[in-house]
Amino acid sequence: MSYVSETIGYTILIIFGIVMLLATYVFARWNKWNTKDGFLVANRNVGWLLGGTSIAASWIWAPALFISTQIAYQQGLAGIFWFTFPNVIALAIFAFLAPKIREKFSQGYTLPQFIKYKLGSKKVHKVYLFPYVFYQLMAVSVQLFAGGSFISLLTGISLIKIMPILLIIALVYTLISGLEASIVTDLFQIITIFGIGIIVIPMVLSSAGGLSIISSGLAGIKGSTNIFNPGIAFSFGIVTSIGLIAGAICDQQYWQRSFAIKKKDLRKAFLFGAVLFAIVPIALSLLGFIAANSNLGVTLPEGIDASMIGVQTVTTLLPQWAVLLFVIMLLCGLSSTLDSGLSAFSSLWVTDIVKKESDKNAIKSARFAMIGLALFGLIIAIAVNYIPNFGLQHLWWIFNAVAACVVVPTILSLYWDRLTAKGVYYGILTAFIIGLPIFVYGNIVNSTIIIVCSNLFMIIVSVVFCLVYSKKTVRRKEDESRKFRCTNEA
Repeated sequence: MSYVSETIGYTILIIFGIVMLLATYVFARWNKWNTKDGFLVANRNVGWLLGGTSIAASWIWAPALFISTQIAYQQGLAGIFWFTFPNVIALAIFAFLAPKIREKFSQGYTLPQFIKYKLGSKKVHKVYLFPYVFYQLMAVSVQLFAGGSFISLLTGISLIKIMPILLIIALVYTLISGLEASIVTDLFQIITIFGIGIIVIPMVLSSAGGLSIISSGLAGIKGSTNIFNPGIAFSFGIVTSIGLIAGAICDQQYWQRSFAIKKKDLRKAFLFGAVLFAIVPIALSLLGFIAANSNLGVTLPEGIDASMIGVQTVTTLLPQWAVLLFVIMLLCGLSSTLDSGLSAFSSLWVTDIVKKESDKNAIKSARFAMIGLALFGLIIAIAVNYIPNFGLQHLWWIFNAVAACVVVPTILSLYWDRLTAKGVYYGILTAFIIGLPIFVYGNIVNSTIIIVCSNLFMIIVSVVFCLVYSKKTVRRKEDESRKFRCTNEA
């Protein structure tokens, strides 16, 4: 069932694309387009206000827009707490990580590049590239899947038509000036998100019957108002916390901004971004609490993923013009991460995969990489649509689990000088080979115990290998081997 005509849907997409394209041409600085540093890291000269806005906007992606409402609807106040709190921590932790990497590697571009510099191992560098590249691929796929789903639900336009259009919009303006285009459009997008949110959310509250309606839905349909509910904390809180924090640390989008923002502004930018972001899932969770009130009759059409419950709440309670505003708001959030993912992958491609040094070759290769990632992301998004009983939340959990394999050595690489290539390599490899398949299986059979334990295993095993093969341990074994040889010779 569509709520607006296909013609209106196409019109919104076209106007949105034109506005983002014009913003890029008018406000992105032309002199940066032709240099590698300008295209990949905005000449390392982004201020805290613009940087913080971009950080928040790029983190306002499909999970923040859709899963926040779904979790509030299903698990109540406890669920949204375990979603929002680690989301904020995931960004705030960069207030410490970003200044540290700039101190150690001031002219860098990517985190895998720093790992290669730190450990001097091509083998570890290649292993590291997989989760970092995979994360950007999944970031693109998730935005297309979620964005296509909600626009298709509202307009009746085929999902297969919607997803390429969304992709082309983000791709066109990002190809122009890389990270600079992403940061400039992020500012427009977050202003739009907050501006429309201030209009739409109060309207939904008023139409639903006021704050009393929210209070009666705070427990969700099967959740709890107790934010420390042990069942929700174990089944959702642990996996979400590990996934979100690991996901941010495994996300080149935030390392790219760590190299692009002025050194003196890094801490302020990430803290500002974390606070700015927090407002969005908290505000959108109100839609989930409202939907949880059975008296309002908010129900999803058969076959529609539960992550669309926020969209369904708005369409049930508001007039068409307000629904259209909500569509634009969600489009802004999705596009901000789409363009960030494309730009982040281009820096990985140029710096770590093909290693282009000259400005001309680097920019040409970066644009080629964006197009390639866009096509692969589109293929995955289309494929996911045909997997039965597989939704946005499952896709989100799986690529966050991949990130969990590398989160420990990443943090240690910045703060611990005893870290060795051998410890990192075997820790990540073990987490990939053993932990990740078990985690995927746990999601397939929907076993909370298996999901949680496998997630914890991936963290613990990487810690163990990093400790066992630390430099002190390696030196002790070398000393013992040397003594053994001396004794035998004597």
